[in-house]
Amino acid sequence: MGFGRVVFSLLCSCLALLVGSPLRAQAPAQPSSSSSSTSSASSKQARKAASGADSPLDSGTVSAGGYRNAAFGLTCKIPAGWVLRTDEMNARDDEGAKADAGKTATDAGRAGRVLLAAFSRPPEVRAEDVNGSILIAAESTAAYPGLKEAAQYFGPVTEVAKAQGFEIEEEPYDFAVGTKKVVRGDFQKDVGTRVMRQSTLVMLARGYVVSFTFIGGTEDEVEELVQGLSFVVKAPITHK
Repeated sequence: MGFGRVVFSLLCSCLALLVGSPLRAQAPAQPSSSSSSTSSASSKQARKAASGADSPLDSGTVSAGGYRNAAFGLTCKIPAGWVLRTDEMNARDDEGAKADAGKTATDAGRAGRVLLAAFSRPPEVRAEDVNGSILIAAESTAAYPGLKEAAQYFGPVTEVAKAQGFEIEEEPYDFAVGTKKVVRGDFQKDVGTRVMRQSTLVMLARGYVVSFTFIGGTEDEVEELVQGLSFVVKAPITHK
């Protein structure tokens, strides 16, 4: 099966977060803004997208330091002071999809979207440490003929990760997020004296492959981000 456009974009963007990465020059600079104003603007746009008739996905909302998506029944904490780049990443992906396949932005949205892109600092700001990141995306399972379980999705994910210089810390394995079962893969990449650690969690839901990518400079940083992910447990229906 072909590699998904959305996750490929995410992996490349992750590499661009390290100072000195050759992909940095390819990433378009974004206008500087405060985390509060960025979060507010992205939250409003997310709500607008979610309510639009042409939107194939519930884009979710950002408020009170967290991302929420009712359709997929999930929430994810966003550390204080982090900035959002969700809209920018989707705009870049839409342009790439139209250039590569002649698709409209709406067609691209039906195939897949970035639901959340949050960074510990603006990607264009240089620093010595790894830029912590949370990236959530959803792609239509129709793009993957024969895909029956989340573990299969790690075939192409691992292939691209290796091509970008990542090493597999552990083969994909079942992972529990509360009562929800997902599949998780852990990767790392050495850059000088620094290490980029990446954990990607994947699940199938509502006809989509939903991926959660967490990036940090240490295992503890990544685990703390992973622990911020949770799934809403619906109360059972009772009959009187």
